[in-house]
Formats: sequence, structure tokens, C-alpha cells
Amino acid sequence: MTPEIIGISGSPIKDSNTDRLIKAVLENSGLDAEFVKLSRINVKPCIACKACVPDNICKVNDDFPALAEKIKTAKALVIGGYIPYSQIDAFTKSLLERFWSLRHGTNLLKGKLGATVITGCFPEPLAAVNQALAAEMTQFENMELMGQLTVQGNIPCAFCGKGDNCGMSALPMMVEAGTKAEDIPYNAVEDQAEVWANAAVIGRTIGKRLT
Repeated sequence: MTPEIIGISGSPIKDSNTDRLIKAVLENSGLDAEFVKLSRINVKPCIACKACVPDNICKVNDDFPALAEKIKTAKALVIGGYIPYSQIDAFTKSLLERFWSLRHGTNLLKGKLGATVITGCFPEPLAAVNQALAAEMTQFENMELMGQLTVQGNIPCAFCGKGDNCGMSALPMMVEAGTKAEDIPYNAVEDQAEVWANAAVIGRTIGKRLT
């Protein structure tokens, strides 16, 4: 089966909020879909060898060329990631760099529908990364952006098991003084009613457009 819509997650966490929201968009589209978790495959950053220039085929020996063949035939992409250190994660960044191979002469992503899912804790980096991804899709790849979803993430230090006693813990600067890790609830995306509902809307809109 050739997927009509592909969801790609840069989150390395098993069954993460990012994963589940991407899957919600795919399921609501009603299209033949495939979900790809970048941490389970090998997609390196672009090495700027330019071997892709003549034929739009990346020559780096990893899993991107096979994924690219599916992306070329798909009609829509949902790309999701998270924001460590106020920047897009390395898995998603590597994927976006490799899109360069699809752009020479004939822009192979042109006209495809796209949506993004970004998970993070602070509004400013979320807004900045969303803006950058919107530019990537619309200005560089000439895709049609159908929507962007922002998920309230979780503080890793609250769930690592050492957050209360670690000298490098982020808890003191991110929560009220005296708050213990055990007092911080997990933010599940399913409990974020607006973003969960918007995922369904975006999925249905993509499906309607493509059928």
C-alpha cells in the first residue's frame, strides 16, 4: 500500500504526545496513512555532497532515500517534533535538511498538503519554531500549509526520578519554589481539548481536500 498521507515524528519518546497527535491527524484524514518515527530509523543530516542535484535522489546510504520515495508519491505530510533547548529537535532538523535533495530543478514537494505538530513548554520558542516550519513548508518547499498544532509539553526533570535533588534540575526556574516533582502532573495531549479537537479538524480537512 502506498500511503497518501505520511506522519513523521521527531520525538524519541515512546508513544509520545507528539506521536499521538500526529496519529490523530492521520486517523481523521480517512486516507491510507503511514506513521514514521525518526528515532527508529537512520536519517542523518545533509552532508552537502550535491550528488542529488542531477536527479533529486539523495545518495547518502541511510534510510532517507527509501522514505523519500514514499514522500514523493504521498499527497500530504504531517511533521512533528519537540523543542529541546528552545530549538527544533535534531531528528526533525535532519529530516528537513534532507528535503534539499527534493528541491533541485523540479520541486518534488510542491503542491503537497502539510501540517505541523510541535511540543514544548514555553510559548516563545514554540512560536519561533512554528514560524520557521511554516516558512520551510510554504517558502522553500512550496507546500500548502493546512495547520499547525502546538502541544503543552512536560518538564523532563519532573519525571526523570532525580528532579528534586539534582543540582542541574530545571524545576527551580520552571515551577513555583518548593514544588516537588511528584506534585507536577503529566500533560497528556488528549487532555488538551482545543489542540486535540483541532487535530481532528485538520485531519478531516486534509482528507476532504484529497478525496
